[in-house]
Amino acid sequence: MSTAVRQRVVAPVWEVTRPARPCRVPGVVLAGLRDRGPAPVDHRLDPHPVLTLALACGEAALGIDESTGRQHRGSLVTGLGFGVGGAARVRAANVEWVQVRLSPAIARAVLGVGPAELESSVVALDDLWGERRAARLREQLAGTASWEERFALVEAFLARLTAAGPAIEPELAWAWDRIVAEHGQVRVEGLADELGWSRKRLWSRFHAQLGLPPKRAVKLVRFDWAATRLAGGQEAAGVAADCGYADQSHLHRDVVAFTGVTPATVAGQSLVATADMAWVDHVPRLSARWGDALASRVDGPHRPPPPGGDTRGGRVPGRSTSRTEDHPATAASAPCSSTN
Repeated sequence: MSTAVRQRVVAPVWEVTRPARPCRVPGVVLAGLRDRGPAPVDHRLDPHPVLTLALACGEAALGIDESTGRQHRGSLVTGLGFGVGGAARVRAANVEWVQVRLSPAIARAVLGVGPAELESSVVALDDLWGERRAARLREQLAGTASWEERFALVEAFLARLTAAGPAIEPELAWAWDRIVAEHGQVRVEGLADELGWSRKRLWSRFHAQLGLPPKRAVKLVRFDWAATRLAGGQEAAGVAADCGYADQSHLHRDVVAFTGVTPATVAGQSLVATADMAWVDHVPRLSARWGDALASRVDGPHRPPPPGGDTRGGRVPGRSTSRTEDHPATAASAPCSSTN
């Protein structure tokens, strides 16, 4: 693995706070962000393999401007892949907000609509949850005295939604978790074979329930992993090799397609808060909710490996032995040019 690190360019500053423990709602990762920059934030928003909820904690509002001229303010949710091409901008000043990274596998339960309906879009939470529910949550967040209270409030709110909401097929939850665990370095055909499904069946159900085709999911997850490494200062050649790209030119094309800028620019403008580099596995999984259900539903020679591990590092359906999100609370001022 390459250890070479580039010198970063000074970017807008966020104070990032992590919860003292992982969220108890599977498929959710929380963080608190406070703008501490010397000037209003205005920077590019890049796509991620999660749905991101921005829950306002005060009067100042986070804003997102689209290339079409449409402006969005307040508590928002961005869909999978929103910001492709680097045309969207984040604008804010003196804001505090709870960031919720939401797996597409629980999007329908939390938001009331499937991730396919939100792909590459940004929507006000008032429109999804209704003005009364969204306003009540804003008031409660504004009235809390600490980040830990805010995290507990949001966790309890999400737990109620997921408990009452619909679940996706466990096979699809396992497939998503596998893609995330392998940082996009998987073959879709291999996933279908392990599930005992045809490629057509996997494609249609994956797209319908998770919001994008499986090959697009693989590409987006791999890009997010590579972009995080570039933002951390690692050299493009090493990132290309470690992240499964054919060569550095392949990485270059992928980064330009997703962000509108070159890998060198990504390296100089951090896509994630550097405090999150210890939390680099930042795409939430569903291991606690559907992992056991898959084993009981998938039979025959293509059944995914049972508990005890497999040849790909000990992972089992819907479950991962790697939990880098299980880190204690942190609060640090860090350069950031995305809503990561």
